[in-house]
Amino acid sequence: MSLNRQEKAIVIEEVSAQLVGAQSIVVAEYRGLDVATVTVLRKTARESGVYLRVLKNTLARRALANTPFEALSEQLTGPLIYGISKDPVGAAKVLSTFGKTNEKLIIKAGALPNSVLDANGVKALATMPSREELLSKLLGTMQAPVAQFVRTLNEVPTKFVRGLAAVRDQKQAA
Repeated sequence: MSLNRQEKAIVIEEVSAQLVGAQSIVVAEYRGLDVATVTVLRKTARESGVYLRVLKNTLARRALANTPFEALSEQLTGPLIYGISKDPVGAAKVLSTFGKTNEKLIIKAGALPNSVLDANGVKALATMPSREELLSKLLGTMQAPVAQFVRTLNEVPTKFVRGLAAVRDQKQAA
């Protein structure tokens, strides 16, 4: 069933709204995937905060026009599924992980603002830690010296109390 002009404009507007806050786009060929498999992929993407959509390439080109991802338009051929994410590695991780278990999903290309990635670039991006992982590592690194200082300060009274307990036990034994 083909879309009329108003429906196409709505689709372009919806995808353009997703592109406004996006940090990455990954496109993959989904030829040969059945509906149940795509449904599992959509669920995984939704849980990871990735907007996943099958689009006609002409509509995708129109949505990408005048955005930092416009250079990706040259890579859009064949039946493609588009993963758009606010996290730079989110879409790459979801599609790359799913592609490992399902050979019919083939990653074609990806884009970060003002740069286009090939399939190997997308796979390399998928191996990078996400923003949340990096923030938690940073917090742990910042927290470690403070925690060690507190443990050191706590050790002085603890040793004193242990010493008193040992003296008490000696006197009780005598």
